[in-house]
Amino acid sequence: DIEGFLAGASSLRPFETAEAGDVTGKRLVHLQCHVGLDTLTWARNGALVTGLDFSEPAIKAARSLAAGLGIDASFVVADVYDAVTALGSGRFDVVYTGTGALVWLPDLPRWAAVVATLLAPGGFLYVVEGHPFAQILDDAHGVSVVRDYFDDRPLVEDYPYTYTDGPALRHTRSVEFQHQLGQVVTALASAGLRIEFLHEHDFDAFQRFELLERDGGQYRFPAGHPRVPMMFSLRATRPA
Repeated sequence: DIEGFLAGASSLRPFETAEAGDVTGKRLVHLQCHVGLDTLTWARNGALVTGLDFSEPAIKAARSLAAGLGIDASFVVADVYDAVTALGSGRFDVVYTGTGALVWLPDLPRWAAVVATLLAPGGFLYVVEGHPFAQILDDAHGVSVVRDYFDDRPLVEDYPYTYTDGPALRHTRSVEFQHQLGQVVTALASAGLRIEFLHEHDFDAFQRFELLERDGGQYRFPAGHPRVPMMFSLRATRPA
């Protein structure tokens, strides 16, 4: 919804801004920022923002959006694993990563080490992600387990389109990594971060299962239907 965003709509969900708290004046880096909508929303909320992504076209679009809106934001082209080299260590009060980022990372402990190095003492990581349990359920009703939760092999598929439905891709091979929730927490703890909270949510950002019904900007199971976790949010702090 680029048009809505340009008109002032927030790309973040209310629970995200509530859980992250007041970011006014805080130095925030958004890893794997894509075209920067969430990055720029954090800027609208008062943060001093930097976005990082390995896609040059995405960063070009982010810079164009920032310039058009008159928002002061910095965007950097780099692989997330090279973020410390690109940005420097201990620079940020907040590291943010949004929905759909972790599935592209083959090495979570390495990612967690990058996050910990980017954070200034007392700073925190805030993650919002799809819940890995929802990934193993059938697409229609979300009630049958059809995939192995503990299968660490990457999922390799060919899709002619992205989730934006077009145009057709030249490079159609997609490689995703299924990370268990425990692996995410353990990677961050092993990197020296202290977990403040881990919240599991009974809604999703898109219609993951056919049964889901739109509820404002979220999708939920119908009333009375057994619920499963579809998203999670996590906050972890680098000790001062």
